[in-house]
Amino acid sequence: MVFDFNLFSSLLLVFFVHILVYSIMLWRRGLKHESTSDKLLGTFLLLAGLYVVPWMTGFAGWYNTTNPFYRELLFYTPFVHGLFIGPLLYLYVKSITNFHFRLQQKDWLHFAPGLLYILWCVIVVVVDKLVVKKYYLMNGDNDPDFDSWYQALQKLSIIIYLLLSISYYRKYKRYTFFEFSFLDIAGLGWLRNFLIAFGILTILPLVEELLNLIPAFNQLDYEGSWYYFFAFALVVYYIAINGYNAVNVPLRKLLFEPQLLIQFQKQVLLPAPEAVTEDALFEVIEAAEQPDHNLLLWKEKVTAAMQHDQLFTDAELTLTQLAKKLSTNTSVLSKVINQGFGLNFNDFVNEYRVKAVIELLKAGEQKNQTLLGIAFDCGFNSKATFNRAFKKQTGLSPKDWAVKNN
Repeated sequence: MVFDFNLFSSLLLVFFVHILVYSIMLWRRGLKHESTSDKLLGTFLLLAGLYVVPWMTGFAGWYNTTNPFYRELLFYTPFVHGLFIGPLLYLYVKSITNFHFRLQQKDWLHFAPGLLYILWCVIVVVVDKLVVKKYYLMNGDNDPDFDSWYQALQKLSIIIYLLLSISYYRKYKRYTFFEFSFLDIAGLGWLRNFLIAFGILTILPLVEELLNLIPAFNQLDYEGSWYYFFAFALVVYYIAINGYNAVNVPLRKLLFEPQLLIQFQKQVLLPAPEAVTEDALFEVIEAAEQPDHNLLLWKEKVTAAMQHDQLFTDAELTLTQLAKKLSTNTSVLSKVINQGFGLNFNDFVNEYRVKAVIELLKAGEQKNQTLLGIAFDCGFNSKATFNRAFKKQTGLSPKDWAVKNN
């Protein structure tokens, strides 16, 4: 087998192998746990790994070898699948935020452009190799994966799906304030980093084109483009590591759908200032001055459930769980918490947790276990979350409060 192990080919080979290994591990885990998100990310990594193959093998001598097999393998095999990468990213974001997400028939339409390109590649092979038996649909001089029309179409697809993914994640992020008591973890900060990394992948081709305007890089020609593919491999490897290792929240708790956010927002959003007339404002003030007995009743029920059953000690408590406990729905409960207590669900639960910590500190529990251990017993799931919630409620850090009150 022809493969020139030099600096350029070897570095890309190392990252290609690692990315391929992560792709296999994600698919194995996805099949074992029936995880759509793992399968989608595994496929994304596979295609991203294949993207560097033409450059990796090119520097290994495949385009220049006297053996035509290697050159024609690169020409007639589609390794670059940018029309799949964007849809995979978007569907991955949807799947990682909803444990019940499964690909529907309409979702497969996102892959239609990529499938059409593969079909065209098959037609080229059949016509050139089996029918006319010479270069006909392909010119034989350039790899079709890097045709200008195909590259432009890929960039447009990736930009569109990147914007869709960012928009979807931002909606999910707002939803977490209503639904979860473990906001720091449920917020999926690593997914935000995933999108940032993918944004870098989108910008890199533009950077490459700008670098080509600089004489020093333009003189490097083929070698100059290698730096882009090396950076691409680095970012994909970062995505692989984070996507495989950073899922530290039970995915069964994440059941986001955009309509859920709309329902929650109706409980707290006010009309635009220009839409509020003087008469309408008077009605709102008059209604606010009259006690909502139903709301007061629900506040009592919620308070009783939190205090007597100590539900706040569940580090993974969600609004949905509390609603089931009280035999109501999340829309009603969200209204009670937001309008009745003036808090989002995360802050509401953390207030109980902080109060529980303070009670234990006053009772001298810090003599038996660490401050962090007390926090975990009261429902917090990380030191950072505990410190932030405690200072927000008391104005002091846990240690400062303990020193001041001893």
